[in-house]
Amino acid sequence: MRIKTLAIAALALLGLAAPASAGAVTLIGSGSVAAQPVLQALFATYSKQVNKKVHFVYTANGGNAGVKDVQNGTSQFAGQARTPLPSDAGTTYIKLYLDGLCIDVNPKNKLSDISIQQTHDIYRGLLTNWSQLPGSGLETTIDPVGRDTNGGTYNFFLQAVLNNEAPASNVNALTADGLVVNAVKQDPNAIGYDGLAWQGKGQKALKVNGVPCQANKISVEPLKYPLSRYIFIVMPTANPSPAVQKFVDWARRSPLAGEVISKAGGVPAFNKKPKK
Repeated sequence: MRIKTLAIAALALLGLAAPASAGAVTLIGSGSVAAQPVLQALFATYSKQVNKKVHFVYTANGGNAGVKDVQNGTSQFAGQARTPLPSDAGTTYIKLYLDGLCIDVNPKNKLSDISIQQTHDIYRGLLTNWSQLPGSGLETTIDPVGRDTNGGTYNFFLQAVLNNEAPASNVNALTADGLVVNAVKQDPNAIGYDGLAWQGKGQKALKVNGVPCQANKISVEPLKYPLSRYIFIVMPTANPSPAVQKFVDWARRSPLAGEVISKAGGVPAFNKKPKK
């Protein structure tokens, strides 16, 4: 009888606990560091205002690493800052919002504009001193900083700037956009690249081919800035999570999501504008 009574009590406790967790869903993602500030803002808003039963766990380990996680089933989705590659078999890319890859220098550098060719030559080791770039006001060795190969931003830069040529040996490859930002802030001789969401005090975004890397400029003329790009959500082609699909549809089309993207440093590309 005691065993039966305990069993009934245990079942009763389980019954009381069930409603608190019933229907709760945790979505597992990984990938882009460039997109992390915007994605985290979207996750927080979605969980608080759209579906309180959905929670997100996101590991910013780089877009390329995130796609591999989707391929091997450890992540339900990935953030990615580059277009698909043949190695991404079994995945589906969905455009989420617009971003720009900014070329940044330290504020002590007087340079205001740089060309794609000059950027190419710096990261290929063909230009190694700031005296070779008129207007910098420096005569010191250039310290180029970039992303490691786990980042989709690395591949985007490789394609858009380096013509798929490997970076020179003097490029300091770092594991996150935030580390690139800090390197530029701390070193007057540095140059680096990172997304719009990572812009802030202590670094200076250069014009590229005469066009500013600013959200409003990219929004108005998304193809004019030379290093414009889409941020993607990547999901498995077979059996994608319906809950992730609902989130992505909201993030792409909701006016509220558009406001969140803008405030977090991205540029809405598909979101409906609120009715006046």
